[in-house]
Amino acid sequence: MKILVTGGLGFIGSHTVVELQNEGFEVVVIDNLSNSSEDVLKGIEAITGKKPLFEKLDLREKSVVQDFFKRHSDVNGVIHFAASKAVGESVGNPLLYYENNINSLVYLLQELEKKEDANFIFSSSCTVYGQAETMPINENSAIQPAMSPYGNTKQIGEEIITDVAKVSGINAILLRYFNPIGAHPSVEIGELPIGVPQNLVPFITQTGIGLRKELMVYGNDYPTPDGTCIRDYIHVVDLAKAHVIALQRLLNKKNEEKVETFNLGTGVGSSVLEVINAFEKVSGKKLAYQIVDRREGDVTLAYANTDKANKVLGWKTQLSLEQAMESAWKWEQKIRS
Repeated sequence: MKILVTGGLGFIGSHTVVELQNEGFEVVVIDNLSNSSEDVLKGIEAITGKKPLFEKLDLREKSVVQDFFKRHSDVNGVIHFAASKAVGESVGNPLLYYENNINSLVYLLQELEKKEDANFIFSSSCTVYGQAETMPINENSAIQPAMSPYGNTKQIGEEIITDVAKVSGINAILLRYFNPIGAHPSVEIGELPIGVPQNLVPFITQTGIGLRKELMVYGNDYPTPDGTCIRDYIHVVDLAKAHVIALQRLLNKKNEEKVETFNLGTGVGSSVLEVINAFEKVSGKKLAYQIVDRREGDVTLAYANTDKANKVLGWKTQLSLEQAMESAWKWEQKIRS
């Protein structure tokens, strides 16, 4: 079966391509390389023994999307990662996020709508919950007003998919991730942020290796045990495996609704300082960091109730925060050597 993975050379996308190929799927990757590198193909091939078909395309161009599906009419499923994903950047440049995250989704769905039967996995986010009122967050938690344009694009994206699925042959699963971190245990692929990292863990590892002078911790006056924000950090390999399971659920017609939603996390919250401590433990290095003002768009607390994914998908995380930090550190050391 041929599966299209958009944004398939990115952090989560590349790990998912590996898991798909390990399960015997034929994978086609679309990526515009705005936040990734073609070199990732070598890493995927080194792990799986097979290089996926790759097309450098920009999904914001409708004619390009139409042309792709004319040439690949035999695509059995789509896993859609291609999106801009930094909360802070989205606050400063909202139109970039609306164009990139909404237009590309619409153009993909327009092509899938032409099929009698289409399977669509959407890379969503726990940001759709905003600042949830109760913890842990389950799939029925209220969708709060988005705290950033990025979060809003994920909310709107889910609404678009739900509306289109009602009137088409599209079946979809919305996967709401918490905070993906780590790298493949082979250290052949990992997180490769271009420019200054927008996420905590690559900033930690870049500071640890000496690329950054110090880490900024945005606020220590939150109502949490140590005053720093709490998130649910999930190993990227665990997350990638969940995508394959979700896709197989659609392909095997096991879904109970046209659109299903699952939280993907560990079910455990870790504070920024706890993540720093985990890094210091696995690396043996003391990390230079500075407490600065809070960052606009950050929620205080977000961790998952994963019961639904555990029971319905039969999936749960296997890897710990320390294992994720250790793999992220090994990856950082490899790419700087």
